[in-house]
Amino acid sequence: MGGVAEHSLTAWVLFNVMVLAFLALDLGVINRKAHEVTLREAVFWNVVWTALGLLFGLLVARLYGRNSGVEYLTGYVIERALSIDNIFVFVVVFRYFSVPPQYQHRVLYWGILGALAMRAALILAGSVIVGMFHWVLYLFGAFLVYTGIMLLVKDEAPPDPERNPAVRVARRLFPVTPEGAGKSFFVRRGGKIHATPLLIVLLVVETTDLVFALDSIPAIFGITRDPFIIYTSNVFAILGLRAMYFLLAALLPRFRYLKHGLSAVLVFIGARMLSDDFLHVPTAAALLTVVAILAIAVAASMLAGSGKASGEDAP
Repeated sequence: MGGVAEHSLTAWVLFNVMVLAFLALDLGVINRKAHEVTLREAVFWNVVWTALGLLFGLLVARLYGRNSGVEYLTGYVIERALSIDNIFVFVVVFRYFSVPPQYQHRVLYWGILGALAMRAALILAGSVIVGMFHWVLYLFGAFLVYTGIMLLVKDEAPPDPERNPAVRVARRLFPVTPEGAGKSFFVRRGGKIHATPLLIVLLVVETTDLVFALDSIPAIFGITRDPFIIYTSNVFAILGLRAMYFLLAALLPRFRYLKHGLSAVLVFIGARMLSDDFLHVPTAAALLTVVAILAIAVAASMLAGSGKASGEDAP
């Protein structure tokens, strides 16, 4: 398992300034007006965010060495793969609240800002705890194995936003308008501040990401204990999540074996953490294994879909 490299305060500051510049350019210039994201836009921004994430990995390798670069790339691939589960939930939530397509990007934008803050706090806490108590890594490993198995054998019920604790708190703090108010999260009615349904959707998105982060962050601790690598790979994976949502939302149901692949990834990373003291799996080998698992899951899904289509065409 990778060690911890020294990263200067300047590296942390420059990275976060770069991320904030990306986000400001996104909402303040490129997507200043609410609109429905087209397939062409989704493909373009997927390419852009993926390219930026990979280029940053090359920069990490150049500045901190090949091993750090491989750790970053492995963490990035794992985080991107596990974030696919978020997309399933986003689809359900947007349909449940009938969020117009032109406002979905805005919800995901602010949801990602909150996700970045929450994940930074979780990574910092996890790094401190692991630094103080090494045996916590074994708990992370066991938790990942358990989560991977449950992902495979347990039927997931669609999320019920009305039972979400954040939604309940919001309804107690603010009256909620029964109808939408465009892209606003709050409106003033009769001299009082009211929350809009769009704010409720945002809260569900935020709490959903928090739940998924409890799986994904322990998974990357199975690759490296370097907080900078963990944080930056998480950030680039999250930055590409919106574009991936608009690209894959309609296609994900066709990947019937993707859940099996994600389950295998979690079990593999958890087993690696549990056995690292007596059976060390190099990070490069772990990266190849994760990529192979996901590729097999996608290929199996495509073959199954092709077979089903052929069967439907048969007389």
